[in-house]
Amino acid sequence: MRNFTSVEQSIDQAAHRYLDHVRGSRFQAGLTEFVVFGLKQAWACVFGAALLAVIIGVRLWYPSDAGLASNDFLTIAAVVIQVLMISFKLETLRELRVILLFHVVGTVMELFKTDVGSWAYEAEGVLRIGAVPLFSGFMYAAVGSYMVRVFRLFDLRFDRYPRRWITALVAGAIYVNFFSHHYILDLRWVLLAAVVLVYGRCMMHFRVFRRRFRMPILVSFLLVALFIWFAENIGTWSRAWLYPNQLNGWQAVSIDKLLAWFLLMIISVVLVAWVYKPEPLGSADATQTADATHIQ
Repeated sequence: MRNFTSVEQSIDQAAHRYLDHVRGSRFQAGLTEFVVFGLKQAWACVFGAALLAVIIGVRLWYPSDAGLASNDFLTIAAVVIQVLMISFKLETLRELRVILLFHVVGTVMELFKTDVGSWAYEAEGVLRIGAVPLFSGFMYAAVGSYMVRVFRLFDLRFDRYPRRWITALVAGAIYVNFFSHHYILDLRWVLLAAVVLVYGRCMMHFRVFRRRFRMPILVSFLLVALFIWFAENIGTWSRAWLYPNQLNGWQAVSIDKLLAWFLLMIISVVLVAWVYKPEPLGSADATQTADATHIQ
């Protein structure tokens, strides 16, 4: 299993000491796996959840006459959250490299997208680059944090994972299209077809507690993209940023954005693969996988 941080190792050992004594019916065993799955997902989301909680708190309670602009407060809060994640060994310095890369990739996109009017932030505060407040990079970092943590927590393994240089080419084309479609033909549907072609045969295996499960990796991309889309609705409701159709009153983010987030997942996976090389399912796990419930 991939190495936990020291804090996560302590939590895992304590959980095993308790759950190893929970022997019951098949239903109880399945319920245990389900609960552990939910807890691990929540733990993987801790950075994003903390940042989203701060964004909601600012929307509800931050005083309008405060001396510190709300965008600057969000940036400072995001930095504090990141420092605490490292200090309390919830993330490793190795993982911080890819999270910082998410910052760079996301901020460059933010600078361009705000310039062409795809979305906008309130023009306030000093901790910003042009029209982009610095906390925006942490929203992309939250995705990176989730991705690297879920790799460890669920000990991800893969069948028929595509060659990484091929995935890098696809991810590069997706990133370029986020910019170029404003000037030339939008190729997102062609890129979606490329993603299905490249990843279509790949199966992801993950360990919850006692058992391994599996699902097509494309399904996992879609589920994460859907979760981000829900979080994006909360973010725009809080007015952390707004799309043009929300300037005169909030409305749900277009479901079309789901495709954008799905394609962004490919960039995310390629960046995380820089830290954790996708590994095949080991022979020691094969029997457990055959006996596990398969999600297909």
